[in-house]
Amino acid sequence: MLKFLKSKKQLPLIIDKSLPITDMRYTVIDTELTGLNEKKDSILSIGAVRMNGTRIELANSFHQLIKPETEFRPKSVVVHEITPSDVVEKPNIDAILSEFLQFCDNDVIVGHCVSIDLSFINRETKRIFENSIQNPAIDTYKVYEWLRKKVPTRICFSSSPQDSSLYEIAKYFSIDVRGAHNALVDAFITAQLLQRFIPVLIDIGVNHIGALLEIGHPLEGGDKQKLSGEISNF
Repeated sequence: MLKFLKSKKQLPLIIDKSLPITDMRYTVIDTELTGLNEKKDSILSIGAVRMNGTRIELANSFHQLIKPETEFRPKSVVVHEITPSDVVEKPNIDAILSEFLQFCDNDVIVGHCVSIDLSFINRETKRIFENSIQNPAIDTYKVYEWLRKKVPTRICFSSSPQDSSLYEIAKYFSIDVRGAHNALVDAFITAQLLQRFIPVLIDIGVNHIGALLEIGHPLEGGDKQKLSGEISNF
C-alpha cells in the first residue's frame, strides 16, 4: 500500500531532478467528467498508461468507468458519449481511487491541461484520504507552448493549431485521434505527444527531469516560469 494511503501528512514526492528525462517513469492520465465545474461535477472515467522514457507500455494501463456522484449534463454526454446506463452498475470513485493511486505509484504524472484532471482527482483524494496527490506533474500543453516559442521554425511547431485541444495538437504530429474522448485513448494520445516532444527537448538541451518539470508545470510552466524563457538545470 502506498505511503499516500497511510499518512495524512504525506510530504511532496521528491525525485532526483538530475535524472535524464529518458530514464524517467511517467504515468500519463486522462479523465472524462460530467462537466468542468469542480464543485458541481464529478469523474465518469479515468484512464492511464505508463511510459518508461520514450517507450509507451500499452500493456501496462488503467481504465475504469465510474458511477458519478452528480447528475449527467447533456452537453458532456455529447462529448464523451458515456450515458447513465453505461455506468449505473459501475463502482463509485471511492471503490477505485486507491487502485488508481497505486497504479500511479511514484511516477511523474503527465496529462494535457492536467490541472483539470488533478483538481477533480485531488478533490476526491482529500475527501477519502485527507490528502492530495504528491507526484510531480507535467502538462503537455505547457511543453508544447514552450517548444513552439523556442523552436518556431521546426516542423509541427511552425504554426499554431486552431485551438489548444489535445486532438488539434496531435494532428500536427500525425497522431491518430480516432476514439477520442475515451479516457484511456486520450491518455495514449497524450503519451504519444510526450514521446514526440522528448527528442526535440533533448536536441535543444533539456536533458534532465528537473528542467522538464519547470517547463511543463501545470500552473507555472511554459513561458510563465521565467520571463526570459530560459529554464534552469538543462
